[in-house]
Amino acid sequence: MRYRMTFAVGLAIGYVLGSRAGRERYEQIKQAAQRVADNPRVQEVAGIVGAQASKVVGKARTKVGDQLQRRIPFLGSHEHQPDTGTGWPDEENVEPKTRESGIPY
Repeated sequence: MRYRMTFAVGLAIGYVLGSRAGRERYEQIKQAAQRVADNPRVQEVAGIVGAQASKVVGKARTKVGDQLQRRIPFLGSHEHQPDTGTGWPDEENVEPKTRESGIPY
């Protein structure tokens, strides 16, 4: 989310500077930004930062999940069966019903 905001701010600044200085200056700014973005060292740092961010997000997700399982009983239960999506109970868990005539339905 933060990167999107940074990108949007950078885009806005580039637009303003480009519109004030003319098309030629805008192209110069654009090329300079592209050179920085294509720099292997910048990409390496971006990769490291991205990996660290993923690790932090993974730990946070696990911690939040654990908290939810403790606070919401059915989330931690292993007895809960996944929903089959049919709206009908599993046949193995249902006792056959019979009509008054004794014929199962």
